[in-house]
Amino acid sequence: MRETIAAAMKDAMKAGERTRVGALRLMMAALKDREIEARGAGATLTPADEMALLAKMVKTRQESLAIYEKAGREDLAAQERAEIAVINEFLPKQMDEAAVKVAASGAIAETGAAGMKDMGKVIAALKAKYPGQMDFAKASAIVKALLTG
Repeated sequence: MRETIAAAMKDAMKAGERTRVGALRLMMAALKDREIEARGAGATLTPADEMALLAKMVKTRQESLAIYEKAGREDLAAQERAEIAVINEFLPKQMDEAAVKVAASGAIAETGAAGMKDMGKVIAALKAKYPGQMDFAKASAIVKALLTG
């Protein structure tokens, strides 16, 4: 992942795309920080961890975007939109609600979940199988609805 981002950053620098270069630098720094943190804990950074980190970066920027739009700061909102677009280039396509329901139903059947006490197992299975492909806040609401009937 880092090699792909580094190559994209080099291309963006050559093209003079300052906003894109800034977003790519933020991504590289976040990945490097997470890698150092993982190494300190005696683990390695998996592709699923990288996807989760990038998804978290998008979510943070979406929250900031909403705040900036509410405050009427279009300049800052445009910056957030640009960063979200760059980060999304490196994430897998997000699943729509229908696909999340199908995946959640499959995970419930796979884990043998019978009620709300098994919700953690179902969400863990979804996170392992679909890293970065769904909003897990929305997915947990769907799982909760499926488990409560």
